Amino acid sequence: MRIFIFIAILLIVGSLFSALFFMVKDHNGSDRMLRALTLRISLSILLFIILGICFHLGYLPLKN
Repeated sequence: MRIFIFIAILLIVGSLFSALFFMVKDHNGSDRMLRALTLRISLSILLFIILGICFHLGYLPLKN
């Protein structure tokens, strides 16, 4: 489960940096930055939902 979370966070950060790259390089009104940011938000929401389900089902126990 930790590997999945780590990979998801890497994908989210990678999408963020690709949006930054497209913002700097695209000067013709392309929507690649918008798509990269939409992907980042979608991945973040999906990760949040999956983590909530895993906590609820007991796959990720809280440590005291």
